[in-house]
Amino acid sequence: MLDPIIAFFQRVFAAIGRGVGLVVAWLLWPFLAAHGWYRDRTWIIKGPILGILVLLILAYGQFFYRTQIWNGFDPAFVTSYKLDTRTVPAGAAIPDQANRCQDSAIVTLAAALTDQNVNQNTWISSTLLYKLGFFGIDWDNTPFFDNKASFQRGVNQVVRRTAIQLADNLGRVRGTSGINNDLQNARGNIQFDEGTWYFGVDPFGFKTPTPSYYRAAVDSWNRFNTSLASCDAVFDSRADNLLQLLDGMASDLGNTSDILRRRSEEFNAGWFDTRADDRYWFAFGQLYAQYALLKAAHADFGDVIRERNLTAIWAEMDRQLQGALKIQPAIISNGSEDGWIMPTHLTTMGFYTLRVRSNMVEIRAILDR
Repeated sequence: MLDPIIAFFQRVFAAIGRGVGLVVAWLLWPFLAAHGWYRDRTWIIKGPILGILVLLILAYGQFFYRTQIWNGFDPAFVTSYKLDTRTVPAGAAIPDQANRCQDSAIVTLAAALTDQNVNQNTWISSTLLYKLGFFGIDWDNTPFFDNKASFQRGVNQVVRRTAIQLADNLGRVRGTSGINNDLQNARGNIQFDEGTWYFGVDPFGFKTPTPSYYRAAVDSWNRFNTSLASCDAVFDSRADNLLQLLDGMASDLGNTSDILRRRSEEFNAGWFDTRADDRYWFAFGQLYAQYALLKAAHADFGDVIRERNLTAIWAEMDRQLQGALKIQPAIISNGSEDGWIMPTHLTTMGFYTLRVRSNMVEIRAILDR
């Protein structure tokens, strides 16, 4: 009685095997045909083709390395600067040291974050293979090789906002003195387009690539801090300047949380949402940079924070940022909030983003009294 059942399953598995064989043959046919054509050519034709293939393999090998190896990535890297040992706010004279003032931790960390993006790592968004995409498809629209680029852009977005505050407010006395040239140059350079390669078509011609401008911004920030340490520049660590700095960060987080919310609500595709990882790592990059810069702000505005009794709420904001930065899933999933198979990483990141923003808004309200 079992013979018909066994025969049925044998036919099913045989059909499946033939189907799989046909699919594999269909996938391999172009390569086999190309191999047959290549085998019959002379070395005058084979040589250049082989050279091009070797160059492509090397180029994509380098591209894989650049996008998958994250040099210097450490959410707690700011602790190496020992900012808690500073005893005076930025720009103030250092006791018992003649003609020496405290440099700015915010400027130091803005330079360090940018250095991590373009010197310790390759700036992915302006590399040729990233711009070419995956068979013409933007890498951001695929699940591959775009996480590092999104993270870098998130970091850079925060640094850009901070550069504006440094040039317009923090590096001037109540906004009435002239703008510091180094901070002005850094602001201009860090605002440069994120995706410029050595050559472009709009306008057509050779160009200076994006990383060169960002490296120039790092040099300008370092020059400013050198001048500040020599008491030849100013850093205005007033409460209203701290308020404006936090206001800009809170505004950015509000926009990011809305992007996360809309993606989570409109594209519940779980592990198969190819844009979820972009949104997640951009938000992660923002929080990564804000964590470092807020640590720096605590050092630069130490007197203001103590005078306004902000130590406790600032510590809570710090804990929320640390909690968000501990979430580093290998694969980003954009599942439904009540799903039990595919998690919803975007909603989780959005939750932490809003918690951090609410702390910023509360600190801002206290400073505005």
